[in-house]
Amino acid sequence: MAKYDYLIVGAGLYGCMFACRARRAGKRCLVVDRRPHLGGNVHCAEAGGIHVHEYGAHIFHTSDKEVWDFVNSIVPFNSFINSPLADFHGERYNLPFNMNTFRQMWGVTDPAQAEAIIEEQRREALQAMAAEGVSEPRNLEEQALLLVGRDIFEKLVKGYTEKQWGRDCKDLPSFIIRRLPVRLTFDNNYFNDTFQGVPVGGYNRLIDGLLEGVETMTGVDFMKERGELSSLADKVLFTGAIDEYYDFKFGPLAYRTLRFEHEILPHKDYQGNAVVNYTDRETPFTRIIEHKHFAVSEKEVLDAPVTVITREFPSEWSPGMEPFYPVNDEANAEVFSRYKALADAEENVVFGGRLAEYRYLDMAPIVRKVLSIQSF
Repeated sequence: MAKYDYLIVGAGLYGCMFACRARRAGKRCLVVDRRPHLGGNVHCAEAGGIHVHEYGAHIFHTSDKEVWDFVNSIVPFNSFINSPLADFHGERYNLPFNMNTFRQMWGVTDPAQAEAIIEEQRREALQAMAAEGVSEPRNLEEQALLLVGRDIFEKLVKGYTEKQWGRDCKDLPSFIIRRLPVRLTFDNNYFNDTFQGVPVGGYNRLIDGLLEGVETMTGVDFMKERGELSSLADKVLFTGAIDEYYDFKFGPLAYRTLRFEHEILPHKDYQGNAVVNYTDRETPFTRIIEHKHFAVSEKEVLDAPVTVITREFPSEWSPGMEPFYPVNDEANAEVFSRYKALADAEENVVFGGRLAEYRYLDMAPIVRKVLSIQSF
């Protein structure tokens, strides 16, 4: 007889949320993860008394009160507001694109002036396309020019995007940038959501709370011990890469990945902000994260005599590397559809999470999705 109702493969946010809800429904769960820690990409390390987001900045944001109340029932969240900066060859601009950005770029303080400049540059982009007999954007560059104009595109979009995806903007599909927010107010809050913050004490407290009363095993590679581990439970929740689960039967799915360089510095403050994006093409990293700025309610963290920064370097993914961003083009969508057809036919295996569903999922939608499960 199986010892558990669910074997949950992957201790990221999806797997931990599922384990929490299943346990509360009276189910017996075992969570396994190949990494040496729980939490997946929201895992935090501790360095110099600072909670370090090891796999990039994670800021929880939502307008869904039920989701916000649920995570705060596990651990209180602080009131951190994400207000990133952009650095272009030493010039600093506020993000998202707002009146502070336009004042820094053009010296204007009147919303009507900023809007007129952007509209003129949009018209120029439309005219250039019309001269080539084109009415719809053929690539990301044309799409971005129609949304924000050439000045913002050249300084704040082009280089960053090309580093992120490893391709020229003219070689990227237009749908990658469906919209670029333009605000004609002096508002640096990156998100429009009602609720926003970071767990007090770091994300490990959220993960520990979700997994309270749940058995866990780290350093366990399910793919190498699939038969033995699967036999322990009636059902399997698989949150890993769906192509790996099926031994790459239809070929591997493509990803972009990130490499992180963490550094402890003997300064109380390095850049004065949690996130600074480097938007020129020449700087090899896309951004620098300074982690202590996330701890807005923890005086002991803010007053620490050291600081921890992380530089993010995007690159193409290859086997053995951590997959981060699905490459959602037509070719990969077709391959994924074939894997999904196999997954949909499984009786005792459930697939969930960004790798199993081959799409980028922010944290709040993950919580909402698992909260919406009706029965376990």
